[in-house]
Amino acid sequence: MRNLLEFIINHSHLLLFLLLEVVAFLLITSRQSYPQSTVLTASNRVVASTNQTADDIASYFHLRKDNEDLNAEIGRLRQQVQDLQNQLEPITEHQNDSAAIYQYAHLRYRTIPAKVIDLTTNHQQNYLTLNKGALDGIAEGMGVISDKGIVGIVGRVNDRFALVVPIIHTATHLSARILKNGHLGFTNWNGHDSHHVDLMEVGRHISVSLGDSIVTSGLTPTFPEGLLIGVVDKVKLEEGDNYYTIRVNLSTDFHQLRYVQVLSNPSAASMRQLVDSVSVKNE
Repeated sequence: MRNLLEFIINHSHLLLFLLLEVVAFLLITSRQSYPQSTVLTASNRVVASTNQTADDIASYFHLRKDNEDLNAEIGRLRQQVQDLQNQLEPITEHQNDSAAIYQYAHLRYRTIPAKVIDLTTNHQQNYLTLNKGALDGIAEGMGVISDKGIVGIVGRVNDRFALVVPIIHTATHLSARILKNGHLGFTNWNGHDSHHVDLMEVGRHISVSLGDSIVTSGLTPTFPEGLLIGVVDKVKLEEGDNYYTIRVNLSTDFHQLRYVQVLSNPSAASMRQLVDSVSVKNE
């Protein structure tokens, strides 16, 4: 208490000055509309800025949940599209004045949304780890896609997690088509550039141009036909070569990959069993 009194006495002039300043400020703002509105405007701006900051922070913490919901919604929409394709009416083609009826035979895929919890992009044998496994219906050999395009194939799985071998793995070769003409090839990764793969076995007699879309062929049960792999951004044909050198810019950016859908095809096992039985007989 004694120290406080000494402080007030020693700084009485400064304290009196500050008190008078506060009184003067209150009198000005309470009696004149312009200063009052200026003060209110400034305070409103501060409050609005604070509220915006608080809202941004809240939105950030909700972003993960929003992304998971969006990924699940993408999976549901893919499922609806697949179901609609499976319900297409038979079509009729007229040839030589006779009618032939063909039924679209679409494979039934079910999508399982998942999150990427670990991945590599700078190795020759890259991998992705998903936060879902066998308990969620994921099995080895299932295809994995993003909202942009192809990701890879499930290589290993346990109860809770799945390990995916992506298209940017030197051992991954996916059957592909050039969308505009349907000609076949397969993808091959050079082990260096995670944004590109090569399209192999495309003969010189086939038309290939910059900007051509490369899609899945549908010749394996892993992926349905027509899923985007990427776009041609380099075409080269040396004199005497029988095949093009084609570089494809991948539609999936693995550096930003967070959410995926795993494709479950109930017919895949029986199809592989049929192929294996034929292979055994040929041996």
